[in-house]
Amino acid sequence: MCSYITILLCLMSSQAPLVESARPRPDLDQLFQRTTGWTGGDGVFSVALTPQKTLYLFSDTWVGKIENNKHVESTIVNNTVGIQTGNQVEFFIRRDAAGKPQALIVPSDGKGWYWLFAGAMVKDKLLICLSQIEKTNDKSVFGFRPIGLKLGIVDNPLDDPLKWRITQTAVPHALFTPKRERTFGAAILPTSDHLYIYGTDETPLPIGRKRHLIVARANLATAHDPTNWEFFGQGTWHNDVEKCEPIADEMASEASVIHLPHRNQYLLVYTKGGLSNEIRGRLASNPWGPWSAPTTLYHCPETTWDKRNFCYAAKAHASLSKKNTIIISYVTNSFDFAHMATDTRLYWPRFVEVKLK
Repeated sequence: MCSYITILLCLMSSQAPLVESARPRPDLDQLFQRTTGWTGGDGVFSVALTPQKTLYLFSDTWVGKIENNKHVESTIVNNTVGIQTGNQVEFFIRRDAAGKPQALIVPSDGKGWYWLFAGAMVKDKLLICLSQIEKTNDKSVFGFRPIGLKLGIVDNPLDDPLKWRITQTAVPHALFTPKRERTFGAAILPTSDHLYIYGTDETPLPIGRKRHLIVARANLATAHDPTNWEFFGQGTWHNDVEKCEPIADEMASEASVIHLPHRNQYLLVYTKGGLSNEIRGRLASNPWGPWSAPTTLYHCPETTWDKRNFCYAAKAHASLSKKNTIIISYVTNSFDFAHMATDTRLYWPRFVEVKLK
């Protein structure tokens, strides 16, 4: 099991981020507010395909129509993507021969489905962490569990996503047991010489989960092969994933790490504990930490609208952020599926602008 040395060090590391201001960005929200076709989705990881194009990776996605604040003639598919060029976002939904919406990427082994986690451009290829999920007997909105992790490698990422050529490679370092889960893809950070792949190591509790951040890295030339990844622990890098150590606590399964070059620091953004109205941030001088104590960057107001609402999936978007002005998205959902389906203020990206001192 991972030790807690690194967590203790992070509490004594660089100063926590200080917030100068935080405000909603409805102009960015509007790019994702639609009444036909793509009408909502979560996940919302972003990848800069080019300096002009930003790719958004969505997990469960509403496809259909919105009328009178309700989803009608609609279905949910397990993943879609969108591409932003300027002030426009084009959404891509795969359909079968009969026109029925389908997930864009499906498991090659036919088991369960994929949710799209963090991705990055490496050389001329797109790498996407594909979390493989299946249903459980739980009848709540959390009736699912992870069963695998694949690395999706897109050979032609600048083409129409419906024409992508994708290779799916198993990530052998993932672990899914009733007592412990270890996975990667919570965030990805490309640098000039390495790709840092952040993950989570978690154990179930009587109520909730205890989840820590961990990190792997790969040389850019071999990042597409997970057997070449290294793992951080005890102040250095190891080939053995069992030697990894937690680098931050209170983590969510989704996050972001972006570089702030004018500060020569890295910013970690996540939803506190995974489900919370608090978006947290930490700073570090290296991609692996040690990370500062957390600061609350923004309080999401939607949980005050209805006691069934919850917020999650907070992450910063490097291609939209500039210097100390950080653009962050999050998603609001409901513990009651029928409520989510009949209140279309829920289940699409909301954006906020956080200015750091």
